[in-house]
Amino acid sequence: MRILVVSDTHRDRYALRNALLAQPNAEVVIHLGDGEEEANEMKLNFPEKMFLQVRGNCDWGSTLPTEGIAQFEGKRIFYTHGYTYNVKFGLYEAVSAARAKKADVLLFGHTHNPIAEYRDGLYIMNPGSLNGSNGTYGTLDITPAGIVTNIVSCD
Repeated sequence: MRILVVSDTHRDRYALRNALLAQPNAEVVIHLGDGEEEANEMKLNFPEKMFLQVRGNCDWGSTLPTEGIAQFEGKRIFYTHGYTYNVKFGLYEAVSAARAKKADVLLFGHTHNPIAEYRDGLYIMNPGSLNGSNGTYGTLDITPAGIVTNIVSCD
């Protein structure tokens, strides 16, 4: 199963749409915040995909939650924008929260800096910012053989 992971689109509908078109096999889209308006628009344009969303610090007036848990193919995913876990100052709080929730994967945004790493049983990914011509997004593949994270550059 492929999951498209995006964050910090900041009203760039064009980039979000292009990422969705570039990943036709992604069954699920997880938007990690700062882009509620365009994510809601894409939900209508891509009704065959499941959309999961959280509120970012720039999603003014949003009623979305600040974090979520999803389970696919037996793997538990903890996702958040990251500002409530101070990710701009390090990953300790977010990693601790993911471990407390018994997650296999931690997804977060907010910093606009893409990362994909593995730390003692936890896959950690920030897809970066999908805004502008140098935007990035992530793919998360969950297979019987394991989990693969990937950062994709839009340039």
